[in-house]
Formats: sequence, structure tokens, C-alpha cells
Amino acid sequence: MFATILLPNFYLQAIARHQPALREKPLALLDDTATKAVILQLNDAAENESICTGMTPSQALARCLHLVIKARARDREQQLSAILLHHAFLLSPFVEATAPGVCTVEFKHSRLLSEKLRQVIDLLARCDVIARGGIAQNPDASLLAAHLAEPILELSEAKTFLAPLPIEVLATEMIS
Repeated sequence: MFATILLPNFYLQAIARHQPALREKPLALLDDTATKAVILQLNDAAENESICTGMTPSQALARCLHLVIKARARDREQQLSAILLHHAFLLSPFVEATAPGVCTVEFKHSRLLSEKLRQVIDLLARCDVIARGGIAQNPDASLLAAHLAEPILELSEAKTFLAPLPIEVLATEMIS
């Protein structure tokens, strides 16, 4: 069995984690190393203002004058990655840092896996980190389950779960 712990909007969480006032405002994040500055991630408040990823800062500000725009903070991202890895190792010694804000954990024994994963997600919440968890027979299905979880989703039959989903959902969830 595999479990994936996902920190949605990882780069944005790294910026706003210690600034609760920022989380409530429309907030967008830029990658300051990109040749063309575009919105990389945004919070729900910004989405409610019709701002989308890929917009330029001027386009986003035209839709919402009180939008807060921040650049990525790589030192905070590294700290958040370390916190995620620490918590993933509480579940099993078989952990892979799969992508920024994503850890995949392999379990040799799946006893009480869902309960253990919920405890880790609760511990992360105490650190002001929003996390989701997916459990499945293979790592790819656990990643997709984590994307769709609220906060945990356990798949007993990945084929049955994936079959009715539109391809757009699969592509969007796996890319983001």
C-alpha cells in the first residue's frame, strides 16, 4: 500500500504559513526566476475575484486592486519540505520526496493506515500546514486520491474510482 501526503498550493503555503492575515486576503504568487512574470499559484479568495494562474500581475491587479502579490520564498519552501518529510517518516521508513509539497510513503503492513495518516495530517495542521492524504495500491493512484481528498481518501479499487472521472480532471490533478 502507498500513501501520499500532499500540501496543496505548496509555494503559497510556504509564504503565508506564518502570516494568518495574508491567508484571508486575495493572494497570488509569482516565480521570480521566470523570464515572464505570471501568476503561479493563488488562494481561494483570489480565485473568487476571477484571477487565474498564468495571468500577468497587471492582468490580475486589473481584476482585483487589493490583490497581494508575493514572490516565491525558497528558504521557506525548504523549511516546509523538511516539516513534511519529518511527518512522513512518522508513518514509515520508506518515504520519497516525490515533488515540492508531495511525499509518497510505502507501507509493508497496512494496519490502521488511514488512522495513522489522519494523525499525521492533524499534526501538520498544528504546524499551520494544510495537508491532504491519499491511500491506494500504487503510488500514482495514491497521488490522485490525495489531490481529491478532503482531507483523506482511501481507494480500495483504483480502477473503479478512476473510470468515471473525466480525462480533464485526471490531467489537471496530476499536473498541478
